[in-house]
Amino acid sequence: MTPAPRSALLPVAEAQARVLALGTPVDTIDVPLFEALGRWAAAPVVARRTQPARDVSAMDGYALRYADLPGPLRVVGESAAGAPYAGELASGEAVRIFTGAVMPAGSDTVLVQEEARLEGDRVALDGEGPARRGRNVRARGLDFAEGDVLVARGERFTPARLAVAATGGVGRVAVARPVRVALAATGDELVEPGTPGGALPESNRLLLRALLADTGAEIVDLGILPDRLDVLTEAFAGVDADVLVTTGGASVGDHDLVRPALAAAGVTLDFWRIALRPGKPMLAGRRGGLAVVGLPGNPVSAFVTALLFVRPLVAHLAGAAEPFPAATSAILGEDLPANGERSDYLRAELREGRAYASTIQDSSMLRTLARSTCLIVRPPHAPAARADDSAEILVIA
Repeated sequence: MTPAPRSALLPVAEAQARVLALGTPVDTIDVPLFEALGRWAAAPVVARRTQPARDVSAMDGYALRYADLPGPLRVVGESAAGAPYAGELASGEAVRIFTGAVMPAGSDTVLVQEEARLEGDRVALDGEGPARRGRNVRARGLDFAEGDVLVARGERFTPARLAVAATGGVGRVAVARPVRVALAATGDELVEPGTPGGALPESNRLLLRALLADTGAEIVDLGILPDRLDVLTEAFAGVDADVLVTTGGASVGDHDLVRPALAAAGVTLDFWRIALRPGKPMLAGRRGGLAVVGLPGNPVSAFVTALLFVRPLVAHLAGAAEPFPAATSAILGEDLPANGERSDYLRAELREGRAYASTIQDSSMLRTLARSTCLIVRPPHAPAARADDSAEILVIA
């Protein structure tokens, strides 16, 4: 793909790749497993033991030799989890066994207790019985073997992945240190939420914190900055973080001072307009190891651009192999018109498996976003779509 000129509207995919390239990978640290949930593996997690370590029973019943069925067999002992039978089974013998217990030496099959008839110390088949040798036995290494990769580099630590790592004998894992993200809202019209009066409450920093909450990012809150070039420049120049995210002032109006302030603070601009709706006036640049993303001040536009660019950047720096939001598909519940030159992300609701776009898509409609459960993705110049057509969506709630 030939890169678009820096003054032209960038396609979303190219802009995403360029944003990721602005970041500097952060250092890795070792943490206990219980601190790794939601973070990404910085190195493969390799099993230090085999699971199960020996052949074990998958059911409660009787361990025996398949060739000795249907019996009767003499019950010579018991094997429980953590307390295995010490002897070796001879022909004509059986051992009472419980789920997860080690199979006695010499046995190869488990007769489940529902198909067994016990009379005194003798047990015999009382039903169809196991269909083959090895039935109801979990063989050594059935789950994994020592040396197997349990969690690949770049995979996220989910509860299940933590559990398999623990079972594999792993107590600590390598992850990225928390990515430091500085957040700054700009605009003389803004006040903190809950401030009395008729001024506009600032919500973008809260929105960004929430979007990044499960990435483990460390937030540096720069607060609400006024529309003054000197104040903005000083604040941006003093940022000590991996990523700086600004909201508002990223366009070219008389009061849009973020671009000149960033330039004065030593930031080199990479691009500032994207073929995207909502969210076209977004900028990105870099100063040394600091990646800078300037989002629109409109909360709906800020949400979409943060979802597509800021969260993936932070996840990428934190070690994610797949940092971008996963797209899926849904059936449209209604017709959609043809799209223009920009990628369009329509706020929509999923109802009974169908996606319905909100009637009003104006980027000022924050309540519409709050009600939405997905974004319908419309590529540039997409033709009109009909109800029952399949469409790409991003699930957001």
